[in-house]
Amino acid sequence: MRAGLNLPNTLTLSRILIVPLLVVVLLTKIDGWEFIGLGLFLVASLTDFLDGFLARRRKEVTALGKLLDPAADKILTSAAFISLVGLGLAPAWMVVVVIAREFAVSSLRSLAAAQDVVLAASFAGKVKTVTQIVAISLLIISDQLGSFDLLAPLSLWVALAATLYSGIEYFARNGRRVLQAFGAASPER
Repeated sequence: MRAGLNLPNTLTLSRILIVPLLVVVLLTKIDGWEFIGLGLFLVASLTDFLDGFLARRRKEVTALGKLLDPAADKILTSAAFISLVGLGLAPAWMVVVVIAREFAVSSLRSLAAAQDVVLAASFAGKVKTVTQIVAISLLIISDQLGSFDLLAPLSLWVALAATLYSGIEYFARNGRRVLQAFGAASPER
């Protein structure tokens, strides 16, 4: 594993740096805000796929990247969802559920890392990410969907279901393993 600020880590940092601009564009509703916001969000989302791909392909996986990438993902989706609540385009309770799942899974990963246990990403987690990207994208442009306006709220329900399923699956698959690692690490009484 290499250290430092390489291309994949730079892409991850760019995702974080796009977030304030995305929030400003969404919440100020400047002319064409939907399409500017969608463009910013999709560029940021693309970096999520590119950074990991490039890190593995170029053998530039770093401790910094392992820390920043999931944080950047949470920052981007949380900021986008919260902005959509502020715009009245997403129900707050749904966004709270999505963000709570992200924090719960991140907490489990942190506990595992503290015991040198690596928890791999799951296919359900990847599906969750894609459904969230689709939902956020459609919600941003929901006023432009015309007769397809039901796609945006429907996509949010799909994203919520995928988010809940992936969280439950993640804890079911990894929770016991993390607890066992802590049990093995604790001193005998």
